[in-house]
Amino acid sequence: MQYGPAVRRRKLGAELRALRARAGLTSGEAAGLVGWHQSKVSRIETGSSGVKPADVRLLLDAYDVQDPELRDLLLVLAGSEDGGGRQNWWHAYRGVLPPTYRDFISLESQASGMRTLETSVVPGLLQTPEYARAVTRAAVGTLEDAKLDALVEVRLARQDVLRADPPLELSAVLDEAVLRREIGGPGVMARQLRRLLEAARLPQVRLQVLPFTAGAHIGITGPFVIFSFPSRSDLDVVVLDHLTSSLYLERKEDLQAYSEAFTSLQIHALSPEESLDYIAALAGDA
Repeated sequence: MQYGPAVRRRKLGAELRALRARAGLTSGEAAGLVGWHQSKVSRIETGSSGVKPADVRLLLDAYDVQDPELRDLLLVLAGSEDGGGRQNWWHAYRGVLPPTYRDFISLESQASGMRTLETSVVPGLLQTPEYARAVTRAAVGTLEDAKLDALVEVRLARQDVLRADPPLELSAVLDEAVLRREIGGPGVMARQLRRLLEAARLPQVRLQVLPFTAGAHIGITGPFVIFSFPSRSDLDVVVLDHLTSSLYLERKEDLQAYSEAFTSLQIHALSPEESLDYIAALAGDA
């Protein structure tokens, strides 16, 4: 049995391998300390096999890892309950969620920060129910109402990360097209713009608009998300969405490139204060 999505397993395995090396142990020696076969340690470290939270505790004790933040993070990566006690709530929707979407939600629920460029639609964490339904309907085409309802429920449930303690820190750059694309009709769009104004005033949300007047910019290559994790930048990951799948980039070179791209986009975008005024003007016209 595998525990946790593939991306999470790989990241957890890589971190456990680094901690074992730091402790000066071979995989065989580590296995001996916890009473396992060496092959189990190897499978965990390569991400080919998942690991239970209880087994992670054994390894962390064997490696004399005392840092409480690091221990908590690795236990969450192993599928332990988060601070709100909502243990992998998305498992209830396994029948309608593809594996890549479950991977995404898992990372989102564990991340401390999220930087996102959106070029077509409002980020899922900031969508109203009506807007979410219209976007989901357009994305999946013909779908029975029960499954559509479930997908919308998932999108709205994801927004709890902004109300967690501590909340996810969200930095979003929205292309002007996101604000001008009328999704769901004028009424739905007007309410969505007002929702953005409410969200932009939250201390954990930084919202910037990239106007058409900015011209060509690095963001024209497409939207992306960068997840950051507390205390451990080497666990960060970039997510690129495609029509039928998602691509996860974990190499340091990729992370650096996308981090620099996001910083560049923030520089070319309106300031958060100017963005608030811009959205308010559009909301007044809607």
